[in-house]
Amino acid sequence: MYKSRQKQLMSYIQNELKVDGIILMSPNNIYYYTGFHAEPHERFFALFVHAETEKTILFLPTLDKDAGENFAVTDKIVSISDTENAFEKFSKTVGTSLSSFAIEKSVVTVQQYELLTALYPHAQFENIEPYIERKRIRKSPEEVEYVKKAIQITEKGLVNTLELIQPGMTELQIKAELEYQLMQLGPSGIAFDTIVLSGENSALPHGVPGSRKVQRGDFLLFDFGVTVNGYHSDLTRTFIVGEGSLEQMNIYETVCRANEKAIDTIEVGKPLKEIDLAAREYINAKHYGEYFTHRIGHGLGLDVHEQPSIHSGNETLIEPGMLFTVEPGIYVPEVGGVRIEDNVYINDEGEVIVLSSFRKALTYIAV
Repeated sequence: MYKSRQKQLMSYIQNELKVDGIILMSPNNIYYYTGFHAEPHERFFALFVHAETEKTILFLPTLDKDAGENFAVTDKIVSISDTENAFEKFSKTVGTSLSSFAIEKSVVTVQQYELLTALYPHAQFENIEPYIERKRIRKSPEEVEYVKKAIQITEKGLVNTLELIQPGMTELQIKAELEYQLMQLGPSGIAFDTIVLSGENSALPHGVPGSRKVQRGDFLLFDFGVTVNGYHSDLTRTFIVGEGSLEQMNIYETVCRANEKAIDTIEVGKPLKEIDLAAREYINAKHYGEYFTHRIGHGLGLDVHEQPSIHSGNETLIEPGMLFTVEPGIYVPEVGGVRIEDNVYINDEGEVIVLSSFRKALTYIAV
């Protein structure tokens, strides 16, 4: 799989982009093309693809050398110690005669760019990201299986956690319990900083769990995921603790129906914006439009947020292989918020498959 991806990448830079080489510095893009993932922190970590020799060279920190040799699909590995000048070693390895590169312009820092241009002062730099995004936006069957496994763990972890919620628990305590239950099920890790918000805090779309104690009559919102072999899940469900008010029930049912309408709209060949508009128009009709403050979804895979971005202005057409979230929400200050998020995949036959299966009907947590 990785050799095939490298071959396609090589063909693209030779025949279309026509540059001397590619420098990839995003750990997830390096993983996509080599099967090896590392978190380099401040250290130099890059995959170089040479158009003339058709070879790949992986530059990595010395502390990752053994792991790279075991897992990376690449023609050559060059390790760089903490005392070496990484960019000088790069130029000595690949040569100084190269006059054009493709880079990830949203990844390379100003400092890294300046170091590169000091070594290659006359080089031209093109952006490789649009090509990689087009490739990564279509998920292979193997990639989808990893996401499905992550979703299964996510949902089972939530089931286990709901059984353990007690009166007086804080958001942070519930978060800790949830992450413990998830890790017991064997994922590679937690996908992103878990969100557990209660009461008025649930009206903060990306609020941070704190010491607030869960009370009867609260919304209780969970937004979380896990990672399996580099691929993520991203699930949101909202509950009511004890008994809810009529307003809370109306908010919940509006979001739930908006979620369903958005999913029902998904069809190959339609613009992505139609997914957002289907939910937004319904929420507007229920007079909650001002409280739906974000796009309805995003791509999901090696990154928790990747292409496509599903918002009301995106004219990109829906196509097979896309995997993304659908997550309408209503956030009313001092009352609370509801978000319901599913993970949706479009297979090669154009069928819309909702990979997440956790119950969406309004559920009360008994305390």
